[in-house]
Amino acid sequence: MTDLAPTPRVRRPRPKAVTLTERAAERVQEIMANAEQPYVGLRVGVKNGGCAGQEYTFAYADAVQPMDEVVEDKGVTILIEPKAVLFLIGTEIDYETTKLSSKFVFNNPNQTDACGCGESVTIVPAGA
Repeated sequence: MTDLAPTPRVRRPRPKAVTLTERAAERVQEIMANAEQPYVGLRVGVKNGGCAGQEYTFAYADAVQPMDEVVEDKGVTILIEPKAVLFLIGTEIDYETTKLSSKFVFNNPNQTDACGCGESVTIVPAGA
């Protein structure tokens, strides 16, 4: 009699929901180092607002919430709010400095539109 036990499946590593450029990671590390208290990471989300319909959000995270997507990239911990995950899949967060401003920039493949000032965007869920 032969043993027909199934071969164990090897799971592929799941791609990160978001990634950071070196500049963005360095800036987040600076911000976290200068915070008034220690935080577990930076919480990233999407909220309704602005003329294009949605806005990206950043906040210090005191703790990991049960449904947060936790992303570790380049020494930085990013916590993604559960309702924002599908909107942010594949996003690269960069940090740009120009003569007039410095800001985080979301290079999001799910973004379909942005307002003229760049403060709000239109994002569709990944795969929609």
